[in-house]
Amino acid sequence: MAKSALLKSSIVKKYWMALTGLFLCLFLAGHLAGNLQLIFGTNLQFNQYALFMTTNPAVKLLSYLTYISIIFHAIDGIMLTVQNKKARPIGYAKTDGSSSSFASRNMAVLGTVILVFIATHMVNFWAKMHFDKNMPLMVKEIEVQGNKQKFYVGTETGQYYPVDQVAKEGEKADPTTMMPKQFVIKNKTELYYSQADVKTADLYKDLHKLTVDFFKDAKYGLYFTIGYVLAMLALAFHLWHGFQSAFQSIGVNSSKFTPVIKFVGKAFAILVPLLFAIIPIFLHFKK
Repeated sequence: MAKSALLKSSIVKKYWMALTGLFLCLFLAGHLAGNLQLIFGTNLQFNQYALFMTTNPAVKLLSYLTYISIIFHAIDGIMLTVQNKKARPIGYAKTDGSSSSFASRNMAVLGTVILVFIATHMVNFWAKMHFDKNMPLMVKEIEVQGNKQKFYVGTETGQYYPVDQVAKEGEKADPTTMMPKQFVIKNKTELYYSQADVKTADLYKDLHKLTVDFFKDAKYGLYFTIGYVLAMLALAFHLWHGFQSAFQSIGVNSSKFTPVIKFVGKAFAILVPLLFAIIPIFLHFKK
């Protein structure tokens, strides 16, 4: 078979669709484990997780693979949908739909909803985490001699720096004042001694605060929460059909394995989106 014919083959597309889909299922499980720290962990633990996910070389490589998989999965899905429609330009006679599920009939629509959600999700969190100059830094309130004082938190254990002694990024510490600030922030998270220009620490970006503030926003927080839950509902339907279909596409389809795959797939399609959906609900209504 010629290379061009191979690339156009619906069988090859289905293989790639299945493999990228299963890889993204693994990503969902890992991403969920990290995000659950918003409920069961502390703000420090979640920010440590966020730092690890954005700086570890192996994780960054997996992240790029995830981005490519999302794009490939979406494009492949669109191509398969178009190819299937061209293969039968005259639709089948309408039935009561009992031979196929809602999910299987609407995979393209569900996938489109999920793709829109991913794009908005990355704009609101990933992009701000990486590029927003106003991304908040983690601050911890500590009682000092009977008074509560705010400190920036360094990435090394025990590193705390008084907020009132740190000049903001772009704000030059004035050495001629009676009480010049001891530190200055550079490159968003790097802390330097203001007079010696020597780096002393890296500070945590506060993704925890960004996430909580997003879902607790007084004006739009409830709408964001409802939108997130609806997107997880679309994901649940997409997984309900897609998980089992992926294994079938790669040839894992037998009387021995199919019942197990169906059970695991349905459990995954319910539990993963449900737990994802609980997170914004918990954050929005938490006092």
